[in-house]
Amino acid sequence: MMAKLWIKKVPQKKRKERRKKSIHHCVKSALNLYFEDMDGHDPSDLYELIISQTEEPMLEIVLKQTQGNITRSAEILGINRATLRKKLKKYALE
Repeated sequence: MMAKLWIKKVPQKKRKERRKKSIHHCVKSALNLYFEDMDGHDPSDLYELIISQTEEPMLEIVLKQTQGNITRSAEILGINRATLRKKLKKYALE
């Protein structure tokens, strides 16, 4: 069962401001903050942490946009349905 997402309506002016920042910029900023918070300590398994922290919400949003249509979601993501199903199972989103 897919988890319900509650997305707050944002005024159009704020949406335009947010669109100026790319996903790349947001991830880069978040990583810089993460390393600042580590206060000189080395993180472990950073790659897996980043993938899991970004992949799960991406899958949730795409599924929401397609009303749970696996075929359409896989097309949007550019992966095959079997791969998508495997990822949904990994994050308990099926």
